[in-house]
Amino acid sequence: MVQIHGKNEMTVKTPTKSTATAKTSSKVVKGAPLTEVELLKMSEKDYMNAAQLDFFRQKLLTLKNDILKNASETTEHLRENILVPDPADRATIEEEHALELRTRDRERKLLKKVEQALARIESGDYGWCEETGEPIGLNRLIARPTANLSLEAQERRELRQKLFGD
Repeated sequence: MVQIHGKNEMTVKTPTKSTATAKTSSKVVKGAPLTEVELLKMSEKDYMNAAQLDFFRQKLLTLKNDILKNASETTEHLRENILVPDPADRATIEEEHALELRTRDRERKLLKKVEQALARIESGDYGWCEETGEPIGLNRLIARPTANLSLEAQERRELRQKLFGD
């Protein structure tokens, strides 16, 4: 969680998940969103500061909006009644609709994860492994902003699932 104390001081989570007072980076322009390059150049002590949380919040909100837009387009597409006399063409259209519905189902599950990640940002838990409490890491969060486990914890979970099933 971030708390502003003075002009250039705020409380941020550090990689040990304790709070500390840190100076805000003079390299970051207030109000301007970070780029991935700027994000990766930041030091470890800046992990999950206000600027980084804002970067991931914007990334997650963009992803959420894209998913909702795709769902709306699918709804419109499926409402179109195309009458095709040829059974093979009809089967092709039905298969395309089924594929589109499977894709939207995966996106529906992703939307739930996006909303959970946004809730973790608000609660101050975003960027920290739910299993170990360690930092998840910026590279992993950039690649998968909905990640809630560190790479090592995720690998352990997948190995357990492989060995013992779901």
